[in-house]
Amino acid sequence: MGGDQWVIKLIADRSDGFSPWGGSLFNSDIIRAAIRPKVKAIGKLSALHIREGPDGLKVNPEPYMRILLEDPNPYCSGQMFREKMATQLALNNNAFALIYRDENGYPMQLYPINATQVQAIRSEKAELLLKFWLPRGQTLTVPYADVIHLRDDYNDNDLFGSAKADALKPLMEIINASDQSIVNAVKNSSVVRWILKFKATLKKEDRDIQVKEFVDSYLSANAEGGVVAQDPRYDVEEVKAGQQYVPSTPQQEKAIQRLYSFFGVNDKIVQAKYTEDEWLAFYEAEVEPLAQQMSEEYTRKLFSRRERGFGNRISFGGTDLSFASMQTKLSLMQMVDRGAMTANEWRRVMNLPPIEGGDVAVRRLDMAPVDSQEGGGKNA
Repeated sequence: MGGDQWVIKLIADRSDGFSPWGGSLFNSDIIRAAIRPKVKAIGKLSALHIREGPDGLKVNPEPYMRILLEDPNPYCSGQMFREKMATQLALNNNAFALIYRDENGYPMQLYPINATQVQAIRSEKAELLLKFWLPRGQTLTVPYADVIHLRDDYNDNDLFGSAKADALKPLMEIINASDQSIVNAVKNSSVVRWILKFKATLKKEDRDIQVKEFVDSYLSANAEGGVVAQDPRYDVEEVKAGQQYVPSTPQQEKAIQRLYSFFGVNDKIVQAKYTEDEWLAFYEAEVEPLAQQMSEEYTRKLFSRRERGFGNRISFGGTDLSFASMQTKLSLMQMVDRGAMTANEWRRVMNLPPIEGGDVAVRRLDMAPVDSQEGGGKNA
């Protein structure tokens, strides 16, 4: 076994491992907002079985593989499967899915694995295995060759992506502390009428003594004459009736921006206020690298080396251009004229229903290969 006994702890949807800010990362609204744009974009990718051979390129040539990609298991569709894998990857920097195969070794179903801990071990035959500890206490040990494994921040471990816990812990503690202070301030604003801002740092006991002296001297019925002396040890701020005192939270705002940067998003992406160029920048930086990793991992785990040698691969690509401007969508009509897109693909971009015969690529009659005499080529 030796160096293959690697172990990682995963973030489950329970309060395990991160008690300082209340438990699961997924319970934080800020975390959900940060990972949602990427998760939804991954779910919208189209999964295709591509075969490139001597007879040309074919799309989804095998029905069993097309159905597997569209309907991976009885509990979720292909879109939801990809979203769950992307969510697990965003939270843990690791995502796992078990491949169920038939008696001939062909993959028939895919199941995401929800685990609290994973260990890599070697069998007596030197086969790499993964042992999963499931949330209800059971364990699952399967060959690594039967597991789709996505990972991010791949650095200090030979097999697993580095955990997010150490990097996120201080940020989550800052955000949690700021939230608690705001909640407490709002609750107390209904009864608090004066705030003492001490000019020096005092112990709690000393602060309590000073507050009691202030109340006895200035707010009690024994205060005579309506004249009081200013105490240089603190400043006094009145909270007027109906006014809620909410402390400023610049630290929280900075922590949220650092959190967004950690997940590769910003306010515009999170709140869907982006322009076409801003979305394309986010797509190229965050979505495309994961789409390429998924394509390579699905290909090497779903196909044997012999099948890959015959040109079989899985491709994940984006077909939805709903974020594009109307000018960009209309300019895609030129792609239809040149046979680069079908009419139905363009209509899908325009959010229009397909038409009969629209899946056949067409080309304008005044266009021809460069060497063609009919098209005005060099031999014309």
